[in-house]
Amino acid sequence: MKKYKFYTLLSFCAVSVFILSASTNYYPLKDRQADSKFLTDTVKQLAWLAPESADSLKNPVAVSQESISKGEELYNMYCFSCHGDTGYGDGPAGGSMGVRPANFHDQKVMKQKDGALFWKLTNGKGNMPPFKEALTEEQRWQLIVFLRELGKTE
Repeated sequence: MKKYKFYTLLSFCAVSVFILSASTNYYPLKDRQADSKFLTDTVKQLAWLAPESADSLKNPVAVSQESISKGEELYNMYCFSCHGDTGYGDGPAGGSMGVRPANFHDQKVMKQKDGALFWKLTNGKGNMPPFKEALTEEQRWQLIVFLRELGKTE
């Protein structure tokens, strides 16, 4: 009886592999391209890209010692626990979230435009809370000013 189950399972696996390999070889190119676009869109979602329209937002807060200082106060109050003292994404609360918080020294973060960072800070995603209600627009821009300064230091 056990031999019968084993050979049935083996036959099922062999037929499944054959069907899978046959369908892969004859899979229409058009469908593969559609799947490729789907995968690209999925990767963008996982990478958390701001919409292109966010790139056009310009920071109205001038870089000054005052705006950096105010941004630092906000960072210490709202961001430090996840992003860490120096912005490497190594804060005490950040490690327990499953997805590591952004490292503000990483070139992927630093290359983003101010508007994209502002959009992310405003809207949040997953463990990153939205700060639209907690911080004024000016405070969110001040925070961006500080993040830029923080990302410059090693």
